[in-house]
Amino acid sequence: MLTREQVLERLKECYDPEIPINIVDLGLVYDVAVEGGSVHVRMTLTSPHCPLAGVLSEEVESKLREIEGVQNARVELVWDPPWTPERISRETRDSLGF
Repeated sequence: MLTREQVLERLKECYDPEIPINIVDLGLVYDVAVEGGSVHVRMTLTSPHCPLAGVLSEEVESKLREIEGVQNARVELVWDPPWTPERISRETRDSLGF
């Protein structure tokens, strides 16, 4: 059975193109819903003006489709709440010296 944890682990392979931190630890992933073979990810970007928004969304969707058992994958970009550096995981902030 496909789990949320499997999805999050796979998403740790996707990195923000401007910051060398994966999108999960960077706090860009707001929600992951798994229902059967369908996965819906709600995520944001560090800036709504990011020129690579489409590229990152496509990469995330591609990574989701690579997971065994995923039949449908959908990525929804949201802007509310806006991303802030406080969303970065504690472990990552500590490693960066924040």
